[in-house]
Amino acid sequence: MRSSNPVFSRRGFSRDNGSAGFGPQQSQAGGPAVGTTPYPTGNPYAEGTANPYGTNPYATQDTRFGAPQQVRGDVMTIDDVVSRTAITLGTVVVTAIASWLLLPVDPANINKSYGIAIGAALVAFVLSLVQSFKRRPSPALILGYAAFEGVFLGVISAAVSTYIADGVVTQAVLGTMAVFAGVLIAYKMRWIRVTRRFYGFVMAAAMGFVLLMAVNLLFSLFGGGDGLGFRSGGLGIVFGIIGIILGACFLALDFKQVEDGITYGAPREESWLAAFGLTMTLVWIYLEALRLLSILQGDD
Repeated sequence: MRSSNPVFSRRGFSRDNGSAGFGPQQSQAGGPAVGTTPYPTGNPYAEGTANPYGTNPYATQDTRFGAPQQVRGDVMTIDDVVSRTAITLGTVVVTAIASWLLLPVDPANINKSYGIAIGAALVAFVLSLVQSFKRRPSPALILGYAAFEGVFLGVISAAVSTYIADGVVTQAVLGTMAVFAGVLIAYKMRWIRVTRRFYGFVMAAAMGFVLLMAVNLLFSLFGGGDGLGFRSGGLGIVFGIIGIILGACFLALDFKQVEDGITYGAPREESWLAAFGLTMTLVWIYLEALRLLSILQGDD
C-alpha cells in the first residue's frame, strides 16, 4: 500500500477504471488487463508472483473446498488502522504537551527552545525519509518520527500561544479535526472520488506548493523578513488556505489507500504505513491552520 504522502512510499499506485487504488483491472472477457497497472495481475496482494507478500508467513492452507487453497491470515483491518493511528497520534500529542511544559518560551530561553524544536524537526524529517526508502514499515521509525514531530509542534505551539494569541492553538486543533471529519464524511458519501486525474493534480499542486515555500524560505534566510511574502499578509492568508486544501486532498488519498488495502487483503503491518500517512497529513493541516490563524490574529 502506498501512502498518499509523497515523501515516504515507493510502492506502485494502481488504477481501477480511472480510480486510484489496488483494484484489479478486468478486461471485457473477465481476465486481467495486463499492462494497465503496475501489477500484472491487478491486485498487489493476491497470491502469485505479482504479490510482494505472496510468501506470507502467516498464510494457512484451506482444504474445505477440495484442492488446498492459500488463505492469507493476519491481514489489515480497519481496527488495525485505527489503533495504529491512535498510537502514532497519541505519541505526537504526548511529546507535544511535554515539550510545551518542559521547554520554556520566555525571551531569556527562546533561542534554546527554538534550537531544540528545529533539531527535532530535522530528526523527524530524516526518520520519515528513512522510512520512505524501506520496503516494509518500521514501527520504531514511525513512532520515532511521531515523538520528534511532537517536540517540534509543542515548542511552536507554545510560542504562538504566548506571543500571538492564547486561544489560537485550540482553534487550530479544532480546525484540523473539522477538516478530518469533513473529508471523511465527503469521502464516505462519495462526494470526493479519488481518480487518476485527482491524484495527479494533487501531487503536482503539492510539489509546486513545497517548491514555492522552499524558495520563500531561502529568500527569508538571505534577505530577512518573510522573503517573498508567501507567509504573511494577504499572500500568507491565500497560501495558508491553499495549504489546508492540499492537506484535505491528501486525506482523501489516505482514505482511498486504507480502503483499498483492507479490501484487497494488505498485510497487517501495512496499517503502520496507513497510520504514518494519516499522521503526516494531520500534522500538515495543523501547521497550516496554525499559521493561517496566526496571520489572522496578528492582523486584528
